[in-house]
Amino acid sequence: MSMFRRTELRPHRARPHFVFRLLIILALAGLAFEAAAQPVPPAIDLAPHTDGTAIPDQYKINMLIRTTLIALSQANQTGNYSVLRDLGTPQFQAINSDARLAEIFSAIRQRNLDLSPVLFFDPTMIRPPSLQDDGILRTTGFIDTKPERILFDMGFQPINGSWRLTAIVVEMKPPSPPQAKPAKDAGSKTPAKAKPNSPKP
Repeated sequence: MSMFRRTELRPHRARPHFVFRLLIILALAGLAFEAAAQPVPPAIDLAPHTDGTAIPDQYKINMLIRTTLIALSQANQTGNYSVLRDLGTPQFQAINSDARLAEIFSAIRQRNLDLSPVLFFDPTMIRPPSLQDDGILRTTGFIDTKPERILFDMGFQPINGSWRLTAIVVEMKPPSPPQAKPAKDAGSKTPAKAKPNSPKP
């Protein structure tokens, strides 16, 4: 549209090298996005990072996610990815031209999906937002839209006091059906048989 194992959230499966280029700042080797994963409470550690950077509060994080997804939606609808690119850090902009972003998100664009309903949903985090050792704020989760969820994995970096996009992976996927709970053991299912009447003398 695995938010770090590249198995599910790929904007364009046919060209994984573009995904790698887009996510060059993030270490994605261990990412696994499970659409049916149990969300975790967004217990955000607001303590400053070692370099003094503090994680934004939940309201700010939600706004960063929504703003980015809306920019992606408008880019997909118009074919103009300049606004999405302008949200990025200088390094993000240097790596990703408008044409490259259009190539990366072509699969979602071809589906003519409107992501604007994200304005009415709060993101659900699969893991709490965290500030990595390199100072990148990582947010991983989904928007519980119907019939498909919007899965996302984004990275943001503070530039001159403003959080700027440094990596993004988005995919649309229906939620996995809930797993059936094993039936409780109700004892032997063989019906009890009535004892035959004893023959009368």
